[in-house]
Amino acid sequence: MAHARRYHRSVLPATIDDVPAAVHGLLADVFAERRTATSVVADRIADLTDLVGDFVLGGGKRVRPTFAWAGFRLAGGRCDDAHADAAFRVCAALELIQACALIHDDIMDRSDTRRGRPTVHRAVAARHRENGWLGDPDHFGVSTAILLGDLALSWADDMLAQAPLEGTVRDGVVSVWTAMRTEVLAGQMLDVVTEAAADESVDAAYRVMRFKTAGYTVARPLQLGACLAGAPAEVVETLGRIGDGLGIAFQLRDDMLGVFGDPAVTGKPSGDDLVAGKRTALLAVALRRSDTDDPEAARRLRSLVGRPLGDDELDAARRILVDSGAAAEIETEIEVLVDDSLAVLDALDAPSDARADLAAVAHALTRRRS
Repeated sequence: MAHARRYHRSVLPATIDDVPAAVHGLLADVFAERRTATSVVADRIADLTDLVGDFVLGGGKRVRPTFAWAGFRLAGGRCDDAHADAAFRVCAALELIQACALIHDDIMDRSDTRRGRPTVHRAVAARHRENGWLGDPDHFGVSTAILLGDLALSWADDMLAQAPLEGTVRDGVVSVWTAMRTEVLAGQMLDVVTEAAADESVDAAYRVMRFKTAGYTVARPLQLGACLAGAPAEVVETLGRIGDGLGIAFQLRDDMLGVFGDPAVTGKPSGDDLVAGKRTALLAVALRRSDTDDPEAARRLRSLVGRPLGDDELDAARRILVDSGAAAEIETEIEVLVDDSLAVLDALDAPSDARADLAAVAHALTRRRS
């Protein structure tokens, strides 16, 4: 019976716009299965592991599964393929890697909210207080959230391991999957080290983006989907190049939203990246420009990074980012990256509807929203 539940047929997305809902439905079933497994350990543990499902199903755009499914279709994969269900389950598993990354990232950034709700470590700490348990609630929250992130990552690996993929397809998928996991975790460590070393260089900011975000957000998911469709190596390599440009553009847009975005849209306090001291490309470009053109503005901006900010201070930091020309430079870079990536996509021998879908997703995720 467990085998039958594990491999039930997914509701496959008819269009690229259907991917988020299809992923949501599939993962809801996965979390129900996992709750059964963790409740064997203890009901209290199952109650805590439910927070992973609450976190994943409570929001998110399903960006990574969407790009993976786009890669599958670009490589000729179709919903009526015999292995389409297995392919989609692997695409959906990317959302659990994302959950691990976000849960751990919120701990490292000391973030209080995510998607307009308490972060996982804060939610666990609140539960500790409500139950009147012994010890420090905040330490318990962080410790438990670390384990919940690890659990999400292990469940993602389980979904890949359990997917009935043929030998050559599995080899290609596993190669991309393992590279992606190493890159995103090493990229996260690079981000931490870059902040600790106060490395303000633009090169460092772009390197963090490439490995922490661009790879596992766009490039690797596109390649993963292509491998699931049995694509040749040259197609996988081309999709990696397309995804690298789109992934960096996506992160640059996220960096802009992190400073200028509406909290009602982003789900995080405006200016959170500045408060957290994130060494974004936006900040790096502003400091580089200001060091040359307005050293006093550079000094002021440095004094406003990595600490709580009042509204006036946040406005002052934003003005420097704009007046230095950094915001405009980042906007131009986003436009160039998207245009160059889509030019490579246009030249790719792939179904026209699949190319159009990827272009539409790319524009939707990188467009200016303020």
